[in-house]
Amino acid sequence: MHRLRTTVSRLRPLTAAQTAQSRSPHRTLVTKGGLRTFQPARHLNTSVAAEPFLNGTSTNYVEEMYYAWLENPRNVHKSWDVFFRNANAGAPPGLAYQSPPPLSGTSQGLPSVQALVGAQPNVEKLVEDHLAVQSLIRAYQVRGHHIAKLDPLDISCVDFDDAPPVSFVTTEDKLCLYGLAESDLDNVFRLPTTTFIGGNESALPLREIIRRLEMAYCQHIGVEFMFINDVEQCQWIRQKFETPGVMQFSLEEKRTLLARMIRSTRFEEFLQRKWSSEKRFGLEGCESLIPALKTIIDKSSQSGVENVIMGMPHRGRLNVLANVIRKELEQIFCQFESKLEAADEGSGDVKYHLGMYHKRMNRVSDRQITLSLMANPSHLEAVDPVVQGKTKAEQFYCGDTEGKRVMSILLHGDAAFAGQGIVYETFHLSDLPSYTTHGTVHVVVNNQIGFTTDPRMARSSPYPTDVARVVNAPIFHVNADDPEAVMYVCNVAAEWRNTFHKDVVVDLVCYRRNGHNEMDEPMFTQPLMYKQIKKQKGVLKMFAEKLITEGVVTTQAYEEEVAQYDKICEEAYTRSKDEKILHIKHWLDSPWPEFFKLDGQPKTMSCPPTGISEEELGHIGNIAASVPVEDFTIHGGLSRILKGRANMVGQRVCDWALGEYMAFGSLLKEGIHVRLSGQDVERGTFSHRHHVLHDQNVDKRICIPMNYISPDQAPYTVCNSSLSEYGVLGFELGFAMASPNALVLWEAQFGDFHNTAQCIIDQFISSGQAKWVRQNGIVLLLPHGMEGMGPEHSSARPERFLQMCNDDPDVFPKLSEDFAVRQLYDCNWIVVNCSTPANFFHVLRRQILQPFRKPLIVFTPKSLLRHPEAKSSFDDMLPDTNFKRIIPDDGPAAVSPEEVKRVVFCTGKIYYELTRERKNRGLDDSVAVVRIEQLSPFPFDLVKAEADLYANADLVWCQEEHKNQGYYDYVKPRIRTTIGRSRPVWYAGREPAAAPATGNKQTHLTELQRLLDTAFDLEAFSGHV
Repeated sequence: MHRLRTTVSRLRPLTAAQTAQSRSPHRTLVTKGGLRTFQPARHLNTSVAAEPFLNGTSTNYVEEMYYAWLENPRNVHKSWDVFFRNANAGAPPGLAYQSPPPLSGTSQGLPSVQALVGAQPNVEKLVEDHLAVQSLIRAYQVRGHHIAKLDPLDISCVDFDDAPPVSFVTTEDKLCLYGLAESDLDNVFRLPTTTFIGGNESALPLREIIRRLEMAYCQHIGVEFMFINDVEQCQWIRQKFETPGVMQFSLEEKRTLLARMIRSTRFEEFLQRKWSSEKRFGLEGCESLIPALKTIIDKSSQSGVENVIMGMPHRGRLNVLANVIRKELEQIFCQFESKLEAADEGSGDVKYHLGMYHKRMNRVSDRQITLSLMANPSHLEAVDPVVQGKTKAEQFYCGDTEGKRVMSILLHGDAAFAGQGIVYETFHLSDLPSYTTHGTVHVVVNNQIGFTTDPRMARSSPYPTDVARVVNAPIFHVNADDPEAVMYVCNVAAEWRNTFHKDVVVDLVCYRRNGHNEMDEPMFTQPLMYKQIKKQKGVLKMFAEKLITEGVVTTQAYEEEVAQYDKICEEAYTRSKDEKILHIKHWLDSPWPEFFKLDGQPKTMSCPPTGISEEELGHIGNIAASVPVEDFTIHGGLSRILKGRANMVGQRVCDWALGEYMAFGSLLKEGIHVRLSGQDVERGTFSHRHHVLHDQNVDKRICIPMNYISPDQAPYTVCNSSLSEYGVLGFELGFAMASPNALVLWEAQFGDFHNTAQCIIDQFISSGQAKWVRQNGIVLLLPHGMEGMGPEHSSARPERFLQMCNDDPDVFPKLSEDFAVRQLYDCNWIVVNCSTPANFFHVLRRQILQPFRKPLIVFTPKSLLRHPEAKSSFDDMLPDTNFKRIIPDDGPAAVSPEEVKRVVFCTGKIYYELTRERKNRGLDDSVAVVRIEQLSPFPFDLVKAEADLYANADLVWCQEEHKNQGYYDYVKPRIRTTIGRSRPVWYAGREPAAAPATGNKQTHLTELQRLLDTAFDLEAFSGHV
């Protein structure tokens, strides 16, 4: 109401007395000429109710016009000029047009003014009509995409509950929706600042306004952007799509586009001719994807991007490899040859899952660009966070803090984009400080079908792309049968990403000419759709005919271009027959050329000692116990923790948190980047880590002591993640792919929660090297231990990780000097359950110092974080010390091994419960307790040494987990193989169960005591076979 009253009062003339009495502050307006001062607010004598047109939203419009008129009367329409002059002359606003006085004191110009007045009998109608036109323009901007001609098949089943009429404005009843009539179609209206359809004109007839809006928003491009809550971004998009004549291409651009369409189309046709019965997941129906991607890459390269990392599903992958990444055609064609032998490099993968890395010159920008397409499994969208993580890493290593040199492009299918939750998780990483890649271009190949499922059964939203709205990403829908529209939209998408560094979505609305694969019959389930598809003329043919009609190319030139590419394919096909062996390493998406020898093998098969000097231990320990920033107030409880750390350093011991600090700090000092990510990792779920200190008096002021270890150290990144496992673990896996010289760790809040990310673990971490010859050194920290916390906070499910280990339980391996390292090299991942901080320290450092990279799974403790016995002396971490694969018993039992009646093998926390119980029972001489710290690869040699040492003892495996879980099924056959099956391996632990743990504290303690009784009852297994 304040603005309303102010506006009304400004339209009243001021008396000299009122001016003299007014002392209120002046209002300023910035104009092109500088600052302009308006008169103070005036007070209206007439009641506001008497001027109804000034109520509601119309007051904003009048005020805008009034400011423009004050600057220069020519800024507004003549009718407004007359109105404001009359109002200032004293006429009440509602009557200012009833009888306008002559402007110059004569009758000159009066007829034209009166004609205007006749056309607009009062200002109320004028304002209402202008507001109606504004509403109409906004309706097109908001909902024009609803009626755009997006579907090449013209059978779109997109269902809009609030769909507007087929045309907004062709008939009287539809114009009435906006308060307009057909008689208004030839009236001229001033255009608001929220549209660019006028070009250089500030006013247009309504008929032309509608025509231009239809051209901008209702043709082959549908623009969804009005949900974005940033005015500048909305204006930018409006300008790109509304400006008249904006979608014009030069002859050269059109010819390039045609050449790309030829390559895209003829590549698929060539494969179909040569291998008609092979699955290849061709691109037929969306051939414009290839020029779309090349346009995005060209535009980005011109903007300074040097590295593009891509992820995509299987459809069209071979075409992208051939025509975007520019993989040699013969390498692609030989993948179809069933007689080729596979090189001995792993199990390999099908051709439409493989990745590629290639550096080449971009012809459009004339700059070098590196393109990599990530290998991925059939699990749709699983590669999304992996691509983002690798992109973030590449940005990090080249100092690209704004994403100007490295970018990602993600391709999606329509059904998966709407259906897979990982898409949502990945979007929510897009603007987080430690995860943002500063904008991703998403391209959706919208086949309007998912395998055999119609969209109406596959999603609840109108579009498959609606998930992108959650991060204010603009969505550009485009008819994929219009290559020029596709090219324009992709140019805009690349510009958007380069300008605002935010995500953007291009929705290529197309169709799938064949079934889900080339062997599939789609007519079973979509008969009408595929009848229409069979009638549909190919996009290349339509586009070529259009350009020939326009005179851009001749028929002869077009046919020559087609013949030339066909010849290229035939020659490559001939060369492909010379290939005898399939090399998976030719398809590597993340090479580390300086890390390996030329043949891809490790430079050595030895691992140096992982200990560090006493001086370094003391220095890092003192940093861990300090606040290296002045005037920084920490929490009182944290002061006690830091004091405790200082005391430990003084006593030359460390607990779990300090052992981790020593490992991280020493690697950072050696120039190795360390990145720790996961839920609540900065403090630690169990409040033990405290790697980020918070000032208690200054909001958001933090200190990371780990970054103060040495002036020339590598940076330390520790970041609390979003509450996502699948997305964040995928991201960290991608980050670890970029360089072998970084320790990248993901910690689960509780080990149980890793199963939300099971897809990443199964499809990438466990089998990634075997499938794609791609090493990765990611570390998973999984808090694990039965402590009466219930079924969801106890088990990290070690049995699942051990089941996926690739060593043979029935074969005792050949021993050699480098046996321990070679075992690590041959395994698919390393699984450990450390019982001491020193061993945890060593295994983290070994992860970097060994000459290759393997995923490391660590079952980390909870109660041991503060257990008084779970501490290590600095002596166990000095130079010439190493990770201990097993820790033998060093008590009385080891002094007289022949007297020992039982050897209890165990791993992890249960060791401390076993030793306490053994001491209480006085069995230190009779029972040896041996810890297997490295479960996989299994330490056959060391276990054999222990079994041979205690030759008269029976062997027991003890675990706190249930019998059908934990380590028993993995360990038992391997121990039996180690001892040549000469003795049985007995079990002491919980009984089989469906849930990982009980929820009752008393039951938990009863179960624990029962398993301890079994472990130390020397007669428990007598008589058993």
